[in-house]
Amino acid sequence: MNITIIGTGLIGTSVGLALKASKLDATIVGTDKHFDSAVKAQKRGALDKAERRLMNAIEGAHVVIIATPVMAIKQVLELIGPELGEGTVVTDTGSTKGSVLAWAREYLPPTVHFVGGHPMAGKETTGPEAAEATLFKGRRWCVLPGKGASEDAVSVVVELVKAMGAVPYYLDVSEHDSFVAAVSHLPMLLSSALVYCTSKSASWVDISRLASTGYKDVTRLASGDAEMHRDICVTNAVGISHWIDAFIGELQRVKGIIVREDNEKELKEFFDGAWEGRERWLHGAVTAGQDAPSMQGMSFGQQMGEMFMGSKLMEAQKRLFRDTDGKKGDKFKR
Repeated sequence: MNITIIGTGLIGTSVGLALKASKLDATIVGTDKHFDSAVKAQKRGALDKAERRLMNAIEGAHVVIIATPVMAIKQVLELIGPELGEGTVVTDTGSTKGSVLAWAREYLPPTVHFVGGHPMAGKETTGPEAAEATLFKGRRWCVLPGKGASEDAVSVVVELVKAMGAVPYYLDVSEHDSFVAAVSHLPMLLSSALVYCTSKSASWVDISRLASTGYKDVTRLASGDAEMHRDICVTNAVGISHWIDAFIGELQRVKGIIVREDNEKELKEFFDGAWEGRERWLHGAVTAGQDAPSMQGMSFGQQMGEMFMGSKLMEAQKRLFRDTDGKKGDKFKR
């Protein structure tokens, strides 16, 4: 199998390292707009060959993995679409999916199969030097087949995901973009907003001397790639806006509690609720011990059915959790 990785930063190089570590029988070619990045990825053992020219890199490729910032995916698809051979499987690692799948429909010919992907893993450090072969181990990798993607194409992507140690996770496009806005994009924005909020203070020089591990932990994501963060916001404005509003609502709620007199009980309930919610998540009890629907042993048609039933399945899991909450809740009481 010939695999081409377009974009050899943290994610692209980690993909190459993970595939190499899996002993997959494949030749991996990598390319990047900054050729020195591809050379570094090759030196780290992620690639068999670093190619300077994009069109040379995709020649003869059976699978093309686009690991660039989201907005760059549009240009890449437009450029490579006419040059891809019949039956080529194209996937990506972009953090948003609605726009990406639309671009794939627009720019790829019907003889090419697009299967969207998004590994739920990353670091605030960037570049091939930060890449790890184990970056995806045990992490969910969202799989979103494009219109017309064949069973074989989806299977190829799923097998690559498994080879990297990740767990395939099927989602509808709208679910994906809303859900990751809540748990990935909103934290990134909160981290950056906190830096702006504090560092613009006239007293920041003195305040900064008091900033310690708590501030460092909460603002970690502000050190991420600015281009990637920009592209996420541009391509997922609706989902992110919804969760910003929800977060503002929570801040206003707790602000209202803080400014009231005799607020000790309410404040304790607020922080207890947050503590318990986080403990449930940490212990995997948000869905009462149930995980995403397993695809093992299912036919392709059944897998696709489960994927597009995502919301209903999650509602069923919520009902199950409510039914068993009384039995499990004591574990999370302090």
